[in-house]
Amino acid sequence: MVALFILGPLLALLVGLPIALSGWISWLDVGLAAFFYVLTAGGITIGFHRYFTHGSFRANKPARFALAIAGSLAVQGSVADWVADHRKHHSNSDQEGDPHSPWRYGTSTRDVARGFWHSHMGWLLADDLTDVQKYAPDLLKDPMIHRISRLFPLLVAATLLLPAIMGGLITMSWAGAFQALFWAGVVRLALVHQITWSINSICHITGKRPFKTRDHAGNVAWLAIPALGESWHNYHHADPTSARHGVLWSQIDPSAAAIRFMERRGWVSRVRWPSEDRVRSKLVDPDQPVRISGALLAADAEDAKESRNAPEPKQSQESSQPQ
Repeated sequence: MVALFILGPLLALLVGLPIALSGWISWLDVGLAAFFYVLTAGGITIGFHRYFTHGSFRANKPARFALAIAGSLAVQGSVADWVADHRKHHSNSDQEGDPHSPWRYGTSTRDVARGFWHSHMGWLLADDLTDVQKYAPDLLKDPMIHRISRLFPLLVAATLLLPAIMGGLITMSWAGAFQALFWAGVVRLALVHQITWSINSICHITGKRPFKTRDHAGNVAWLAIPALGESWHNYHHADPTSARHGVLWSQIDPSAAAIRFMERRGWVSRVRWPSEDRVRSKLVDPDQPVRISGALLAADAEDAKESRNAPEPKQSQESSQPQ
């Protein structure tokens, strides 16, 4: 079943490329695919990753619920399973015990090629399951998360059927429903999967590393927009609980922008925005001539100050334990 949801969307993506060139795709399909891509990829980057795994901010119950649902619609496992895998990764990054390190087999070209497959998709097909009780006990005890996890099969169906229903209703045709199912459902899932897994593989093999880490996490600029800012992976591993990953000048981080939007509307609070001094202290060489995004970090700091002084949102809960 796991292989079906991993390899099925990928096969659809490979088949879909020549189909798209033949013209069997509409602007409606593109629009629906883009909408569900941002929704589900954002559920992973903002919800599963920065919030539930690392505790980069607190969220009120409606926001917490929405982030858990959006991430689940990406079909990368339940909240607790995803978080447990990622916390285990940070505990053993690029060392023995890392569930998806590309350096698992060695450093030769052949070993890294084998490791690339393992870190990108192969680890998902392995039988070595992460101990969720050890790495995500807080989420196992959370009643809301438990209920959402039990609904996971329904959410898998919803992530495919919702685009189909929307496409069918807008075009008032079965053909429109099927096209939307294919492009905004299956192919969109494949894109979300491949971009997410590229952070595990590509960003741990290559990329610039201006910040101090104990692993091979690197910054890969061309992945920044499709990954919604996750590919500024070097700073993330230097400062895992930071709500912003793109801290240098010109580094686009859409997930951080979304978190700031939610903070200004009172949906999230206690956001862990990095200060310029903190960012500079993480550099391999604090005196090296890099352009830290001072204006952006200053705005983050101002928002953080307002957030600390504001009353705690009703029904606010602590996020998952930071790693």
